[in-house]
Amino acid sequence: MSRLPFELLLALRYLRPKRTFVSIITLISIVGVALGVAVLIIVISVMSGFDHDLRAKILGFNAHLRIATRGETMENYDAVMTLVAANKNVVGVAPYVLGPVLMETEPATEQQPYFAVPYVRGADPARENSVSVLPKSIIAGKFDLSRRGLVIGTALAQSLNLAVGDRVSIYSPNDLKKMKEHQGKSDGEAVLPDDYTVTGIFDVGYYDYNYSIAVTSLENAQDLYNLGDSVHGLMVMLRDPYQAVAVSNELATALGPSYTITTWMQENSAILGALIVEKNVMFYLLFFIVIVAALCILSAQITFVVQKTREIGMLKALGATNLQISGVFLTQSAIIGVLGVLAGYGLGILALTYRNEFLQFMNHWTGFELFPASIYGFSALPAVIAVRDIAVICGSSFIICILGGVLPAWRAGRLKPVEALRYE
Repeated sequence: MSRLPFELLLALRYLRPKRTFVSIITLISIVGVALGVAVLIIVISVMSGFDHDLRAKILGFNAHLRIATRGETMENYDAVMTLVAANKNVVGVAPYVLGPVLMETEPATEQQPYFAVPYVRGADPARENSVSVLPKSIIAGKFDLSRRGLVIGTALAQSLNLAVGDRVSIYSPNDLKKMKEHQGKSDGEAVLPDDYTVTGIFDVGYYDYNYSIAVTSLENAQDLYNLGDSVHGLMVMLRDPYQAVAVSNELATALGPSYTITTWMQENSAILGALIVEKNVMFYLLFFIVIVAALCILSAQITFVVQKTREIGMLKALGATNLQISGVFLTQSAIIGVLGVLAGYGLGILALTYRNEFLQFMNHWTGFELFPASIYGFSALPAVIAVRDIAVICGSSFIICILGGVLPAWRAGRLKPVEALRYE
């Protein structure tokens, strides 16, 4: 004799009925729950991966804090650096110059030159390791900013057809302003650009940085913008980037009102905020798939109750309570929910494991790039499988499945044995 509760035995028996279409409805319900859970796991994990990788790229290449003076360039930056470095949470500080330029290639043959408008960042090679992953991200050439050395990103090098050793001309905004002022005048003087040599090509894993940033020495950038011995500001790296707000408040108190401090969160609030909103919206929208599956469970359970009215009457006549009868049908819903959630979890993890292989197959099969790096900024589809997200998805899906069977179970428990047997 089985030691299992009779509610569980009957639930398992009813899930495999003979000569009826209810088993098909049950299978459809399980498949619906599995697809809903799998899609939710895949989408939420990919969105979490976007957020995680984007933060990693931002925090690796950009400063955690930027310090500048209000409306002016920073002249006494050595003293400010000493004061900032004294903070126990600061692990690196370096001066920088940053601004847009017009870049023109100098092809060796008679080909037409290419043009681009990147940002040139002036960096101190001795301090760059403490504030950026740039020196470790060189994939061709070397991190050499001496003389007129220039380090550019992979996307910029590809768009301009540049390689290590090629030369480029750079026009600063002041050069372009002078050219405009003397345009059409008889006494106009020629404005010659500065010539640079590409000494290295970097790849920091983020398309926007690889395309829009070129790095040269601090002295070269100061010459481009006629800054003399001043800089645009300081880049500060912290032990914990998520303490940026607290550290900025401490430094603001130490430096005084003449300086402005911007955190990495403020600089990237638009894109990071958009990712969080999109992740939440996708969760709520895709959760309707699970709700539709729960409606399938509801319809299947209603059919079960109608078909098993005579059996319900006999069970109640033999002494089964309302709660026990309701438990049979709630157990059915729970079994469907467990099977659907487990199948969906397995399918979702499998899809995430081979997501990039599947993406490459689809790119080859369709003939066009489904995940262009120029739009999304990543060369591969990111994903982060967070235990909390998985628990919320699976737990809430299981609860929805249980709720789908509450109404039929309550209706079955309230059936009176005399009426159930009379009409059967």
